[in-house]
Amino acid sequence: MLTIEELSASLEDYLEAIYHVVSEKQAARAKDIARKTGVNSSSVTGALRALAEKGYINYAPYDLITLTPKGQKHARDVVRRHEALKDFFIRVLFIDPLEAEETACKMEHSVSRPVLDRIISLMEFIDLCPRAGKEWLHQFAARCENESTRDECKGCLEECIGGLRSMGGLDPSSGETRNFSCLASGERGIIVKITGTGNVLRQLKESGADVGNIIEVEEIDGVGELIKAKVMGYHLDLRKEDAEKIVVKMF
Repeated sequence: MLTIEELSASLEDYLEAIYHVVSEKQAARAKDIARKTGVNSSSVTGALRALAEKGYINYAPYDLITLTPKGQKHARDVVRRHEALKDFFIRVLFIDPLEAEETACKMEHSVSRPVLDRIISLMEFIDLCPRAGKEWLHQFAARCENESTRDECKGCLEECIGGLRSMGGLDPSSGETRNFSCLASGERGIIVKITGTGNVLRQLKESGADVGNIIEVEEIDGVGELIKAKVMGYHLDLRKEDAEKIVVKMF
């Protein structure tokens, strides 16, 4: 388990902004951070100095800003908290995306790792449990909108069992499997096998993912050589050759 040092909510917001800018441009300048956060340059400068003093970023006036290994680890954790909360609000509670984004920004600084891990586990459980899934969530959404109050458990279970059978049951060796590199943007699967060693295993280990977890393709670059993936709330950049080492079961 990663040990995350306490930072103020304000400094975590700056660290998160730096992470996103660096992800896009490989490095950042103070003006990029000011633009990203919407605050004035003097406030940004003070925050950058504080983060540099604590060892989270490499910073000098008028120079490029980069994350240290310590800063990278903490920033990834902040982003994970934010994205996991936002996903939970949108996918499970059917909150408006804008409100979900704003609420996640407020809560990301206080939610503990055990609570966050439990939220992520709940979302995976809903996806995988034959008694839950999308239809179950849609019924909840309808109830939230006062469109449905029916309780047809028998019929619901029969539909779930039928869907489970068509999916190949719970046996990882049955059903349709593919290399993760073959999935299209937006597709997801359950990790059933990881082969080889190297970068892919390192990234999955750092995210806490293993066989049985859900991994999703978020984006594929124009030539298909870099796949942006999400697993356990973490965002990973996988080369195609690494993605080919991950075998998933479609559901």
